[in-house]
Amino acid sequence: MAFPPLTNDTFLRACLRQATPYTPLWLMRQAGRYLPEYKATRARAGSFMGLATNVQYATEVTLQPLDRFDLDAAILFSDILTVPDAMGLGLSFAEGEGPKLARPLRDEAAVSALRVPALNGRVPLIGFSGSPWTLACYMVEGSGSKDDWRTVKSMLYSRPDLMHRILATNAEAVAAYLNAQIDAGAQAVMVFDSWGGALADRAFREFSLAYTASVLAKLKRTGDGGDVIPRIVFTKGGGLWLDQMGGLDCDVLGVDWTVSLARARALVGGTKALQGNLDPAVLFAAPEQVAAEARKVLDDFGRPHAGTGLGPTHIFNLGHGISQHTPPDNVRALVEAVHSHSTHMRTGLNAA
Repeated sequence: MAFPPLTNDTFLRACLRQATPYTPLWLMRQAGRYLPEYKATRARAGSFMGLATNVQYATEVTLQPLDRFDLDAAILFSDILTVPDAMGLGLSFAEGEGPKLARPLRDEAAVSALRVPALNGRVPLIGFSGSPWTLACYMVEGSGSKDDWRTVKSMLYSRPDLMHRILATNAEAVAAYLNAQIDAGAQAVMVFDSWGGALADRAFREFSLAYTASVLAKLKRTGDGGDVIPRIVFTKGGGLWLDQMGGLDCDVLGVDWTVSLARARALVGGTKALQGNLDPAVLFAAPEQVAAEARKVLDDFGRPHAGTGLGPTHIFNLGHGISQHTPPDNVRALVEAVHSHSTHMRTGLNAA
């Protein structure tokens, strides 16, 4: 499948720790409910699943934020739970509520029935999936959790053998899903370990980090045209394990707003690009304060690599997904501030 050449590859170069003229920017959940045009498209689709499973609608909402803002990457519109849905667990969304799975995994028979499903030019497109652990959280609970993932963590401690079986199946499915996205034209892929931070130290390493590593080992390294496909891993609440995550076979580590980018750069910036990490709540402040907080994030990372070869690079993002209540004008202020200030940082470096 042939795709037009990119006119803006800043994001991809930053992922691969190459110098860029400014810090590229995209936002987790950038195609979503804070945009009135998204709400209009969802209304036409009739439901979230109608939106996510219709190529025309999904493409439309993927592109909507790029028509408003000067972003440096698009992310495929979908949901992390499309993988367990394809496994037969029955995904649905009620308006104003989170996801629900009709057939959660609660016993050995249900786990034994799991199968890996068969999968028959402006800016780069990012493909994504939930991590094996994050998917398992929803697959066992049947929905989000109001009690710190009690059901899934109870299975983890009482039947670790069952949990390992779920996670091994998920790792195979996630890798197949991401590879299919690469085959379809995704130019980078991201693993969202949204609930890794809910685990104790040993459990994180055994039940989350190990299976994320398993997914990465199975991913294609290049697309059909031979271009390298950067791999991004984001663990919400993962700052405690940055040094261990530095050993993952990925190109970029995303960090949430609890992490000092300067510290993260000192720990892993020699081998990984960093992505993050503005607190999404900042976007409810006045535009001038949004811009000021964005500059603080850039300054925390410090002067980026600006020479030949490879060096520390930064991709600006939020520390988690953008809120549905965010004023779009504040997103515009953020994008303009990041591009302007990061360009100035490089100009100053070159003049020094």
